[in-house]
Amino acid sequence: MIIYAIGDVHGRDDLLALMHARIADDHRSRHPDDEAVIVHIGDYVDRGPDSLGVIDRLMEGVEGFETVCLKGNHEAMMLACTQSDDSRLWSMWLGNGGDATLASLGLGRRLFGRHDADDLVQALGAERLAWLQALPLTYRAAGALFVHAGIIPGVPLERQDEQDLLWIRDRFLTSDADHGFLVVHGHTPMEAPDIQPNRLGIDTGAVFTGRLTAAVLGENQAPRFLVVEAGA
Repeated sequence: MIIYAIGDVHGRDDLLALMHARIADDHRSRHPDDEAVIVHIGDYVDRGPDSLGVIDRLMEGVEGFETVCLKGNHEAMMLACTQSDDSRLWSMWLGNGGDATLASLGLGRRLFGRHDADDLVQALGAERLAWLQALPLTYRAAGALFVHAGIIPGVPLERQDEQDLLWIRDRFLTSDADHGFLVVHGHTPMEAPDIQPNRLGIDTGAVFTGRLTAAVLGENQAPRFLVVEAGA
């Protein structure tokens, strides 16, 4: 089975469309008879211009591929705001790019405090909200664990906390522990894929760099990378 794992999108539906087309071409030319899965590593919303378009594209899926969409910390922040009017939750989300998502939903950015859970739920709609709420935290295949941010080293997967799976950085990134599988993750943007013996970071900061990266696994060789860029 061939796996295409796509890094953090953050509202760049233009790049996601290019990447899906690039993956379809790659699979058609290299592995036309093999089953293929596209794994999206989370952080579909916030910061970029078209979070709504990204959600709708992911919900539609890619013809000929199984698609897996994991939850990222930005989806978690948005979902928390669908359930609460707590100013602390809203401030955290808006301060991390949620204002761009509100704009793409047609809400615009009003004075803080005038957005509430009902606004957001209505703008998303029942189908999108149900899809977001059902996003899994992890996916296992091809000797790898796919997760948004990473894991706590030394802790069994079934005992990992959702907060860490979505938010962890230093404790995971600096560890050289053998996790028993390759951890493929996003969350921490880098100029290029971060290739380590025990993990593979594939967030190349699409919203900042205009560059979206996908890792290709399952070819019985080192991971291969596909890159799409704005205007290229």
